[in-house]
Amino acid sequence: MSDPHPPLAMAPSRARAWWLAVRPRTLAVAVGPVAVGTAVAHAGGALRVDAALAALAGALLLQVGSNFANDVYDSEKGADTEHRLGPPRAVQLGLLSPAEMKRGMAVVFALAAAVGLYLVAIAGWPVVAIGVASIATAWAYTGGPYPLGYHGLGDVAVFVFFGLVAVAGTEYVQSLRLSAEALAAAVPVGLLATAVLVVNNLRDVETDRVAGKRTLAVRLGARAARGEYAALVLAPYALLPCYAVAFGESLAVLLPVVTLPLAWPLVRGVLGGAVGAALNPVLGATARLGLAFSLAFALGYAL
Repeated sequence: MSDPHPPLAMAPSRARAWWLAVRPRTLAVAVGPVAVGTAVAHAGGALRVDAALAALAGALLLQVGSNFANDVYDSEKGADTEHRLGPPRAVQLGLLSPAEMKRGMAVVFALAAAVGLYLVAIAGWPVVAIGVASIATAWAYTGGPYPLGYHGLGDVAVFVFFGLVAVAGTEYVQSLRLSAEALAAAVPVGLLATAVLVVNNLRDVETDRVAGKRTLAVRLGARAARGEYAALVLAPYALLPCYAVAFGESLAVLLPVVTLPLAWPLVRGVLGGAVGAALNPVLGATARLGLAFSLAFALGYAL
């Protein structure tokens, strides 16, 4: 098999290597939930800008820390090799050493903890549980004695922490309450975040199987993963009118429907059998779709 990522003509700078490890295209997944949680807090008359910005900073740091952990642990476990189909990884390419990446991961998680302390001062000790669980899960997705991503639990972890916890937690640090509206609003956000992971795992299903990484796509097979992706992308649109009826919201909460033309080509491409590196653009586009849907949902809710 030819190397899908041939050696670089010129090694990138150290700053460029770290930026590669940050994986900036994935950061959209962290922004959307904070926007929706803030919109729910605003609608309840509890908008607090400093808490919202701190929640955003914490979410971005957790995403970066998780990316660093994935970079180093997937390399150490053999899931990232010279035959990797996804975007290049810094440790696998030898741009950063495993020790350097682990130190970077520790620094980023420490910064996330510092942000968490600020939120504890605002919203009290319940934030400690949220923060500890979030950091532990970000690390344990690929690290530790029982890496979640290697045992088919990644989909659940992403839905819980990039959906329920992120949206409801953002509302909580501003309003000091946990509302049913926030939990319900978190569902479509979490589904779209999970879709990003599913297309990632679908792309890597063969290499993950060889490496012993038993993602849900590996366990159920590529065909089931394609169906899961389609359901995760389309279900949020079906849930919008249910949300409006259940909570007596105006039709403005249906605003995310304007993003449906972005969603349908992605679903059609995945169901049509796109494989391997051809799914890389779909992954990035799915992350952008999740952000667009979330921002439209937040705007519609605020209206």
